[in-house]
Amino acid sequence: MTSEQFQDQAYVWLWLPGASQPVVAGVLQRVDQELVFNYGQSYLERDDAIPLYLPELPLKPGKQALLPGLSMPACIRDASPDAWGRRVLINRKFGAKGAAATAIELDELTYLLESGSDRIGALDFQYSPTHYQPRQGQVAPIEDLIDAADKIDRGLPIAADLDLALQHGTSLGGARPKVTIQDGGAQYIAKFSASHDLYNVVKAEYLAMRLAGKVGLNVAKVKLVRALGKDVLLIERFDRMNLGEATCRRAMVSALTMFGLDELMAAHASYEELAEIMRHRFANPATSLRELFSRLVFNILVGNTDDHARNHAAFWDGRQLELTPAFDICPQPRSGQQASQAMLIRGRDRSSQLQLCLLAANQFLIGAEEASRIIQYQVEIIKREWDTVCDEAGLSEVDRRFFWGRQFLNEFAFWGMPTKRDVAP
Repeated sequence: MTSEQFQDQAYVWLWLPGASQPVVAGVLQRVDQELVFNYGQSYLERDDAIPLYLPELPLKPGKQALLPGLSMPACIRDASPDAWGRRVLINRKFGAKGAAATAIELDELTYLLESGSDRIGALDFQYSPTHYQPRQGQVAPIEDLIDAADKIDRGLPIAADLDLALQHGTSLGGARPKVTIQDGGAQYIAKFSASHDLYNVVKAEYLAMRLAGKVGLNVAKVKLVRALGKDVLLIERFDRMNLGEATCRRAMVSALTMFGLDELMAAHASYEELAEIMRHRFANPATSLRELFSRLVFNILVGNTDDHARNHAAFWDGRQLELTPAFDICPQPRSGQQASQAMLIRGRDRSSQLQLCLLAANQFLIGAEEASRIIQYQVEIIKREWDTVCDEAGLSEVDRRFFWGRQFLNEFAFWGMPTKRDVAP
């Protein structure tokens, strides 16, 4: 895009806690190469006004200073689409040129203003400060959505009606094809397979999410369906609450925002620092710390090395934080044994090994014996429930052998542990 096509500002609308309709909170403006937020005076005068996030955007008039190293407020960047949503928007603007999407980049305000309004969390972005006009996708059969997502994944243009149907997926994070759908009274994020998948990634994530629930983690509900001969993973949205005929949205921030970092600085994110934030800023910190430690252990046991700081999040009510259910627990491709987690575990070490969890346990206010019990319990449940969950997913014997011992319970995870554990099913 040329600079003449860049947007200059976007009005930020917010669903306040428990509200079914949004209010305008302020404006995000371009200042040189940065995007700077300014609360509206009418919002500051509201008795129920809450900061979009603290300590980043306190309730005060005037342009808010950006945190060091950031080009826009991190809590607002959380509401912007990531890789998949950006590809959809680029395909919409450039049609057949979508095959060269990796060489095209739109400006951040365009991504905010043209992506769907049903985004994660409680923010949306408008051209107007007085009239809220949601950008909603058309309702389409899931078979059509799969076909459209596959075409975009392969860089092909799609029909205009399906382009509007995919509007529901443009505001969602992550790199994989997805849309938001209604099923009964609940909203789900539907994840599809991608053309470059080397194995059944959809079923792998289903296995991990179901096993996460069985070991006792607070995890988003999932179900597996088929359409056009393909597997589709449905993840129930936990950032929406039904209020009779209306729906309210729950504000959320990523761990990346809690750290005050952006993607370029994400390699510095650590579980130890997140634990420290929990100790000081979370409701029920002891419960949250145990849950985070248990998630770390589980990620290692199932080969989810994509546990980066955008894949951890908390609800924000204007005063304190509360850990959201776990999501995006997806075993990653793995050819050998050695692996590293996306976030640091202890010091500068991010090795995917349980011994590091034991060494870091005190940062989560967990003793060594209790940490060992958590690990042993998860191993036992994964072994016990493996066949049951594989049967649920209709996983073939070939795929079971492919996953077991490679992504799930890889021997590398147990290196250096006090006692040797048998990882056979």
